Amino acid sequence: MRDLDRVFRGLAGSSFRSRFRLGTADRAYLEAKGLPTVLAHAADFVARRLAPAHPVRDGKQTPFRGHPVFVAQHATATCCRGCLEKWHAIPAGRELTAEEQAHVVAAIERWLAGDGGE
Repeated sequence: MRDLDRVFRGLAGSSFRSRFRLGTADRAYLEAKGLPTVLAHAADFVARRLAPAHPVRDGKQTPFRGHPVFVAQHATATCCRGCLEKWHAIPAGRELTAEEQAHVVAAIERWLAGDGGE
C-alpha cells in the first residue's frame, strides 16, 4: 500500500484525476451533513462496493455524481479495484483488510477536507 503523500503527488499529475471538483449540490450536501457524516457514508460505500474480493460491476460500481464521496473516489483513484491496484498498490482479487479500507477513507477525507479539488 502506497503512502498517501506519494499517491496524491501522482494524482496531481493526472489530467483525468485532477479535473474532478465538487459541484454546488455536493458542496452544499457536505456542508449540511458535515465531514464526519459524509466519511461514515464513505466507510459504508467502501465496505459494500469496494472491499469484496470481486465487487459487483467492478470498474463501474462508483457513479460519477450523486454524492460527494463518489466524486472524491474518482479524484483519488479509490473508485474500483483496478484503480486501487494501479494507484495505491492494493492488490485486486482479495478482500480489502480493515487497514486498507481505512486507507481508502483517509484518501477520500484528505481530498474532501482539501476543499473538494478547489
